[in-house]
Amino acid sequence: MTTAADLEDRTLDLGAVRLHLVEAGSGPLVVLLHGFPEFWYSWRHQIPALADAGFRVVAPDMRGYNLSDKPRGLEAYSGEALAGDVRALVDALGEERAHLVGHDWGAQVAWETAMRHGDVVERLAILNVPHPARFLEGLRTLRQLRKSWYMFFFQLPGVPEAAFRRNDFAWGRKVLREDPVRREAFSEEDIERFVEAWSQPGAVGAMLDYYRAAFRSSAALSALLGRGDGPPGARVVSAPTLVVWGEQDTALGSELAEPDRRWVPNLVGVERLPDASHWVQNDAPERVNDLLVEFLRGGSP
Repeated sequence: MTTAADLEDRTLDLGAVRLHLVEAGSGPLVVLLHGFPEFWYSWRHQIPALADAGFRVVAPDMRGYNLSDKPRGLEAYSGEALAGDVRALVDALGEERAHLVGHDWGAQVAWETAMRHGDVVERLAILNVPHPARFLEGLRTLRQLRKSWYMFFFQLPGVPEAAFRRNDFAWGRKVLREDPVRREAFSEEDIERFVEAWSQPGAVGAMLDYYRAAFRSSAALSALLGRGDGPPGARVVSAPTLVVWGEQDTALGSELAEPDRRWVPNLVGVERLPDASHWVQNDAPERVNDLLVEFLRGGSP
C-alpha cells in the first residue's frame, strides 16, 4: 500500500519553467492537475489509490503555485503556455502519452491540453469544470454571472492580493473549512499546508493571474458580448472523456456539467455526486477514486 513515505518529491526543468511535483507508483502515466487555490496536495487521497491500482502517478504544482516557478506577465498564464507545460511534462517524464485528471483550474488546463495537444492525451477525466464552450454559454446567463462574481473581482490590480493575504489568509481558510459538504474534508493540518503554499513568494499574484490572463482572451470577451459559437480556436477533444461533478458546487451551475458532443464526441459519461461540492475529490475521495480507477483502466463508470 502506497504511503506518504513512498512519494518521490522533485523538480523538473521543462525549459520554459521548472515544476515541482510528487510521484508514486509505476505503470501507465497519470498526471493530476490541481485547481485554485490549491497545489499538488489536493490529490493526497487519489495519489496512493491510483498508484496502488497500477499507475505511475505524477501530481505537479502548476506554474505559479507553491514550489514551482512563478513567471511574471499575463502571457505566462495563457492557455497555450499552461497546456504547453503539460506536454513538456509528459515529454520530460519520458512518456509519449498520459492520462490527464484535472480539477477546477487544473481541469481547464486539461481541456486546453486535450484540444491543443490531443496526441499526448490517452484518457481525460474532468472534475467540476465545464468544457470551455459550455462555460462561455454559462457566462451569458445571469445565474452563472452571479456565481462567477469573484472572477471579476480578481481582475482588479493589487486589491485581490491584499484581500487574499488579509488576516493570515482568513478567506482561504474559511473556504476550505466551510465550502465542502464534508466538514472534515480539510483538517486543520491540511489547511496549514495550504497556507504554507500560499505564503510562497509571488504565489498569490501568480494564482490570480490565471483568471486575469483568461479574461484578457478574445474568448472571454466574445462570451460577455454574446458572440461566437464556442471559444475561438476550439478543437474537438478526441480522447475518451469522463466528467465527475459534485452537484453542491457554489461557483458553477450543475447545468454546465454536460459537454456538447460537438466538442467532446467520445464522452464516456457524466457522473454526478449529489452529496459533494466543488471540492469533489476531497468531499467524496473513495467514490472519486473508484470512478477514476475504473475509467483509466478503460472502463465506463
